[in-house]
Amino acid sequence: MRRVKGRDTGPEIIVRRLIWRLGGRYRLNRADLPGKPDIALGRSKVAIFVDGCFWHGHDCRRGARIPKHNREYWTRKIAANKVRDLTARAALEAAGWRVVRIWECALKDLGALEADAREWLD
Repeated sequence: MRRVKGRDTGPEIIVRRLIWRLGGRYRLNRADLPGKPDIALGRSKVAIFVDGCFWHGHDCRRGARIPKHNREYWTRKIAANKVRDLTARAALEAAGWRVVRIWECALKDLGALEADAREWLD
């Protein structure tokens, strides 16, 4: 678990490169915003979270898997992550930010992601 990174992950870098290629400029992990969004588009007030399906309990095949060992710990941890995500989302929306959550499994369809990114940048 020590090798699991919290920032500059592969999926994050894919999304950042896509946004940059489309002309978007952003800041990373803004500590002044609730939840420290992975990517913050300041001009359009869009906070982007690039989440791993397992770590945030997505309802895809990878996210639905719970390790057999120490099952209770992982169930509690993922549930706490979901609560933290909802709290950060509510605080950002209350501050006037639009919140976008990109799941790791959604990166398989980069065409759809690019269409969404064009919308965020407008």
